[in-house]
Amino acid sequence: MSGIVPPGACRGARNRWTVLVVLCVSLLVVAIDATVLHVAVPAVTEDLRPSGVELLWIVDAYPLACASLLILFGTLGDRVGRRRVLLAGYGCFALASAAAAYAPGPGTLIAARVLLGAGGAMIMPATLSLLRQVFPDRRERALAVGIWSAVAAVGAAIGPLVGGVLLEHFWWGSVFLVNLPLMAACLPVARLLLPESTGDRTGPWDVTGALMAACGLFAVILAVKRAGGGDLFTPGTALAAGGGALLLVLFARRQRRLPEPLIDLSSFARPAFGTAVGCIVLTVLALVGLALVAAQYLQLVLGLSPLQTGLRLLPLSVAAIAAGLAGSRLLTALGPRLMVTAGFVLTAVAVLTLTCLDGHDRPVLMVTGFVLLGFGLETTLFASYESMLSDVPVRQAGGAAAIGETAYQFGAGLGIAVLGSIMNAVYGPAVHRFKGVRGDESAAAGHSLGEAYAVASRVGGGAGEALRQAARDAFVHGMKTTLLVSAVLLLAGAVAARRLPRDLRAPDEETRAPSACPPALPARSVAGRAGAAGPVPRADS
Repeated sequence: MSGIVPPGACRGARNRWTVLVVLCVSLLVVAIDATVLHVAVPAVTEDLRPSGVELLWIVDAYPLACASLLILFGTLGDRVGRRRVLLAGYGCFALASAAAAYAPGPGTLIAARVLLGAGGAMIMPATLSLLRQVFPDRRERALAVGIWSAVAAVGAAIGPLVGGVLLEHFWWGSVFLVNLPLMAACLPVARLLLPESTGDRTGPWDVTGALMAACGLFAVILAVKRAGGGDLFTPGTALAAGGGALLLVLFARRQRRLPEPLIDLSSFARPAFGTAVGCIVLTVLALVGLALVAAQYLQLVLGLSPLQTGLRLLPLSVAAIAAGLAGSRLLTALGPRLMVTAGFVLTAVAVLTLTCLDGHDRPVLMVTGFVLLGFGLETTLFASYESMLSDVPVRQAGGAAAIGETAYQFGAGLGIAVLGSIMNAVYGPAVHRFKGVRGDESAAAGHSLGEAYAVASRVGGGAGEALRQAARDAFVHGMKTTLLVSAVLLLAGAVAARRLPRDLRAPDEETRAPSACPPALPARSVAGRAGAAGPVPRADS
């Protein structure tokens, strides 16, 4: 038998829906933490007085550390036990949250954010790979993965809303301190309920390969983030991209030579796995890039507060939850190929609908676009994750989950870089060299809409008001161009999805439940209870 099933697995089978709730709460905390700091940046800046570079690392340390370490901890879980790595992640995340909440200076906060990223990298792939073990039946697993992926999308989407609510009543450290009671509850419950699972444990764990993958991913994602920040053709970006690509090539060659590799790279040659990973990247690219533009549009163009912005984005979250809960039935009825294709097309329709937005508030149009966007994105993410996870044996679940989460993080960075660069390319030239404003101030206004407003306030009078209006118009034009490019990318994803399998395949013998376990409860009744109870509701990846 290629996978080890310990005694706790039977208990996990009986309590698998409770296990799902525990895993989703864990994932929700990690997903929220990826975006909750965004609205707290002004308060952090006022209190800790970080330099520009320090502020950049305060924001980026978490996603960089998390994305870099996913493969390391995902494959480690396959060897030493996924529950063991998950529990270690809980402890690391709780300690790092406390350190971040009470950080006396920027350096401490950056270090705490790195530890938060390490904890997140332990938790995220472990939750998905444990689902692969706890739900051996593919149709039940489809429902579980649908709920899991909805939690991941919703968590990132409501992060700014949670941060806005906390900042209206408490200091900036509260956005981290809120993690402690949730981690304190998850740790004993997970230790009691979660079954331990591993791969076949044959051969040593390739420490050198894991470190090569971590360093290579760190460098490549750092280069993508620098490119998204405007440093596209700088030596630092080129060095990070070149060094990271070299390490990843060496890692791939090493894995092909090893008899027991960390990751079976031949999986990417299979249509279900390789195409699903590519679809995850494209979906998250669109999601994160559009979320970035939407947040600025709502706050800077329409003048909404962070809390009001979060509330406007709620329809997207609700639609994502609905798509996750309906995903199992849709996957059974449509199959992976048609479901992913339809999700991409629906998302493209939503994006094209949002191109009708302008400088005036149009709530009905906005809600319609966000509902279609949330349902389409979650449909695509769900079917892609399910296809990817079902295409690998149980013994490789941790590595597969790590690849999926790495694709999510890479897509997020790529979305900011690609769509952010397109946005800046349209916005900047329209504001540069604005008549009636000094050259240096006009150049500053061309960096972002927020800076344009600051320059307009300093200039004042008719020239300042003209600059403000020109910047708003340029931003809206850039947003529409970005949305059109997103629609093209999404339709390309719909074409690529044609390589996915047409129908669900029956799980092979390796994925079936162990015969020693008692029979599972009927899927329909359990799913009904889960839906009625309202499972804990993932905006990435």
